[in-house]
Amino acid sequence: MPQPETTLAFFGLSLLLGLTPGPDNLFVLMQTLASGRRAGLAVVLGLCTGLCVHTAAVALGLAAIFAASASAFVALKFVGASYLAYLAWQAWRAPGAANGPDGAVDVPAARLYRRGIVMNLTNPKIVLFFLAFLPQFVDPRLGVPALQVSWFGCVFIVATLIAFGSIVFLAAFLGGRLARSGRVQRILNRVAAVVFLGLALRLAVAER
Repeated sequence: MPQPETTLAFFGLSLLLGLTPGPDNLFVLMQTLASGRRAGLAVVLGLCTGLCVHTAAVALGLAAIFAASASAFVALKFVGASYLAYLAWQAWRAPGAANGPDGAVDVPAARLYRRGIVMNLTNPKIVLFFLAFLPQFVDPRLGVPALQVSWFGCVFIVATLIAFGSIVFLAAFLGGRLARSGRVQRILNRVAAVVFLGLALRLAVAER
């Protein structure tokens, strides 16, 4: 297994990456502002489930096969972009009435969890990131590389839970005070729609 100091350094770097503004934590932020803390946590769990799949793909060598296929990259990124555009449309059309006690719109947790999974798995940039990032910390002299990749993947997921969870609680604190009126809720929904559409366009033009 990797040395403790290597794991600690990897954890610190992963935590920093989780807090650095990017598509996933921006997605978590907007979902929490629009639908509340419960929604944000469900999305985070979905995103982390997707990271489990990416970790397994790297450990088994499947990610390398995907990275070698330009057509697979293009197909997956357009699926992801289309899904984000669909979420943008839903957010734009969402009613402004607040249903929850903190002003949040009541959306089923299971739907938000699935939304996080799809958001993560349809972003081909995450596959390439994991393929480039995780193996850098693997030392073949310390054991089976696939097991080390799995270990670092788990550490990355824990760091992501902490980083994204912090974003959720901060956004829920702010959102609970902003979204008490239907008018403010409508504004938050429209802002979320614009953000989702921006993420869709960003993904659609992404290069390998």
